[in-house]
Amino acid sequence: MSKAKSTRKDRTSVPARSANLRPYGSGASAPPTVSAKWLLSAIAMALAGALFCAWGTLCLLFWQGNWQLLYHPTSAVTRTPASVNLAFDSVEFATNTAGEPQLRGWWIPASSHAHYTAIYLHGADGNLGDAVDALARLHASGLNIFAFDYRGYGQSRFVHPSEARWREDADSAIGYLTGTRHIPVNAIILVGKDLGANLAVETAATHPDLAGVVLEQPLASPTLVIFSDARAHLVPAHWLVSDRWQTSAAAGNILIPSLWFYWTAERSEELEQDKPEVYEKVPARKMLVWLTNAPDEQEQFRSALSSWLDQLPAVAR
Repeated sequence: MSKAKSTRKDRTSVPARSANLRPYGSGASAPPTVSAKWLLSAIAMALAGALFCAWGTLCLLFWQGNWQLLYHPTSAVTRTPASVNLAFDSVEFATNTAGEPQLRGWWIPASSHAHYTAIYLHGADGNLGDAVDALARLHASGLNIFAFDYRGYGQSRFVHPSEARWREDADSAIGYLTGTRHIPVNAIILVGKDLGANLAVETAATHPDLAGVVLEQPLASPTLVIFSDARAHLVPAHWLVSDRWQTSAAAGNILIPSLWFYWTAERSEELEQDKPEVYEKVPARKMLVWLTNAPDEQEQFRSALSSWLDQLPAVAR
């Protein structure tokens, strides 16, 4: 009897305990929500970060590749002085610490005894093979010729060209002639064309012991092609580009005789009076020659160069 009562009591106690349990989530706090303002701020910050990274990448690419806007080197040398019947020797010089030559060029001796040796500085396009005709013209004036490719050009060591490297290479050429071939520094003249003429101006300004410098159509604003590029307007280009080519400032320090060649469609009295700014900056003895694309242009060039060379001994030797 008591056992049955106990069983019924146990059965009725189970629902009582179950009645105290609450359904899941009943009376619990609501899950947290993200405000629209915070979400928009996060999206804006993510977009700003992505744009900054993209702009930074553009700056890096412009810094690494802007040299290609000004310098256009080629490696294949397709012509040599032999193509115009000039005897020459291939030269390697400017060795690094490992004993490896950094620069390659040509030594073209004069047909007879020469008082002067010209270091030829070519322009920003191509390589030394494109200057063979210009070298032949200089050789016809009775000069020894030493011509070479800057680093990054022709068979010289490949590095990205720059103004600083060009100047180092020009100094190495002077050092080779004076140190290896034992040519007196006051028997060396620089001859530069296009951007090579700008290099000749800067080099002449730091070597007042040279005999003289010949400049063929130096560029008025070499870096304009870099800073006028559309990509340059998207980045701080003047911070990213190291080349300046401040030729006018360097011209004010030239203390040796200089000969300037400029080409024009036709000569006029106004042209004779309107001299290039960089030419006007030179304080030392100088000579300006305007050339046209006339049939006798080559003869005009040789005549002016020979006349200028004849006047050097009284000043430079």
